[in-house]
Amino acid sequence: MPSFGILTAPQQVDYSDLLQVWQEADGVPAIEHMWLFDHLLPIGGPLEGPIFEGWTLLSALAAVTERVRVGMLVTSNRFRPPAMLAKIAATVDVVSDGRLDFGIGAGSNPRMPIARREYEANGLPYNSFGQSVEALAEACEVIKRLWTEDDPFDFTGAHVVLTGAVGNPKPLQRPHPPLLIGGRSQATLRVVAQHADIWNMPGGDIAEMVERNALLNRMCDEIGRDSASIVRSVALPTSYEHPAQTRAAIAEVVDAGFTHIVLILPPPFPAHAALWVADNIIG
Repeated sequence: MPSFGILTAPQQVDYSDLLQVWQEADGVPAIEHMWLFDHLLPIGGPLEGPIFEGWTLLSALAAVTERVRVGMLVTSNRFRPPAMLAKIAATVDVVSDGRLDFGIGAGSNPRMPIARREYEANGLPYNSFGQSVEALAEACEVIKRLWTEDDPFDFTGAHVVLTGAVGNPKPLQRPHPPLLIGGRSQATLRVVAQHADIWNMPGGDIAEMVERNALLNRMCDEIGRDSASIVRSVALPTSYEHPAQTRAAIAEVVDAGFTHIVLILPPPFPAHAALWVADNIIG
């Protein structure tokens, strides 16, 4: 059976609107997980419009919910050093009483040039995509070690260098919060096969989803990992005007093996948005 969640993009909205959707969703059993995204400038609507910092907002929303799992779909590994990110995520896992699903990716997709502007605007480097995927693999290793190892350790990679690294407090979840890695490139899928508990395919047509899924299975076989141990996830846009189209898209991706469904709610949200999703989309 698929699990359903909601992504509320924290752009072009007020905090009160986000708070209302999240608290309502917390009381709707059909909705099992809630998500934000990680951008520093809007990727839709006016550039000068409001957008909240993702992890700060996630911690605030985790503190006022009790049941739903919470996460970022997905954190840009380009924005924060991995040791700092491990500390931030562990804090959210503690605040949420062990409800964090840790979503991470290489950073803004080259297919989305509109997102690249946020790096220059915030003084952040934007290296090649190949370098960003290499850095993602090192970050996943470092973050998991900080969450699970008690003794300080050194790490020397091509992109991450740590001396005397230690993480405390640990996340509440053992051995650590589930890792969701988002991406579709072959290089990213190798990182997924090595580290992920959940793989999120960021859209695309159904043929590409099937092809990427099969590729991930082969990569798992190459390293001796059971491909069935990785949950397949996809984020789908939600149509308020044509919910039947959204339901049809869900049926199609479930048939393709994707059982972790995240419904993207565009702002402005309808009244009682979480209940609307449960009644009109999930059923």
